Amino acid sequence: MRALLVVNPKATSTSARTRDVLTHALASDLKLDVVSTTHRGHARDLARQAAEDGQVELVIALGGDGTVNEVANGLLHHGPDPEGLPSLAVVPGGSTNVFARALGLPNDAVEATGALLNALESGNSRTVGLGFAGGTPDTEDAEVPGRWFTFCAGFGFDAGVVGRVEQQRERGKRSTHALYMRQVLRQLLGDPHRRRGTIVLEQPGGEPVEELVASIVCNTSPWTFLGNKPVYAAPAASFDTALDVLGLARLSPGAVTRYGTQLLTSSPERGPRGKHVVSLHDVVAFTLHSQVPLPFQMDGDHLGLRNSVSFTGVRRALRVIV
Repeated sequence: MRALLVVNPKATSTSARTRDVLTHALASDLKLDVVSTTHRGHARDLARQAAEDGQVELVIALGGDGTVNEVANGLLHHGPDPEGLPSLAVVPGGSTNVFARALGLPNDAVEATGALLNALESGNSRTVGLGFAGGTPDTEDAEVPGRWFTFCAGFGFDAGVVGRVEQQRERGKRSTHALYMRQVLRQLLGDPHRRRGTIVLEQPGGEPVEELVASIVCNTSPWTFLGNKPVYAAPAASFDTALDVLGLARLSPGAVTRYGTQLLTSSPERGPRGKHVVSLHDVVAFTLHSQVPLPFQMDGDHLGLRNSVSFTGVRRALRVIV
């Protein structure tokens, strides 16, 4: 099998020596081409070229969730075709690795490589649904160029936290759970809309949901991890369904404490709840609007401010080796 290994050399949880060992192990079983990324968007371009080349059967992403997102977007540049596109495989190398862990892969890169080689030997794979934001998969929205996401997107409060974390990382800070918690507090203190939100959720045939402060869109569950602890914002979300939404209509200090506690104690059966919580399951298409520009993120990548984003849940979008 001919495969392309896309390596993010800045991946936070793998060393150069570890990446060399993993590359050697994969090359022993595959006709392997290896390319290290040099800039943002490079992994997307490499995956797109592999899909268009027609000779590559498998693209392996060695990196964090951002690298996986870029590879998925490259593979899906011309749209979903699970039988015609190269398959995707993931070797986790980031700080959280939500997509890989949601697939049931080990969080250790060496163990995940062993699991990948076993899956290739036994022919194990599955198709997964993905989310698409910015118009529809075949019609892009003028404000937000279309982009796929593998596990989550956010509009409002949580995207603001992601943006603050990115700013700190650009200043040389390490991505740690403590860093995230500090930015949650700063976002809370600095958000002028936390008591009365500006987000309206609209979906075909449904009543609009108004005055949301935060809107978290999940393509799978868990939503994220705190170390080894999974956190469930939308427990019913799945790679086999469309999209789930968790909306919060109030974020006072008391509400943040309550929702934070609920998230920390969440489980596959129970997530955040209360009179200011909106939960939607298996939604195929909807749009989030805001009267004022709000932060927007996908798969942990802050994409700036937006007034409106349209979402589509696409079942069976991509084949993954697991």
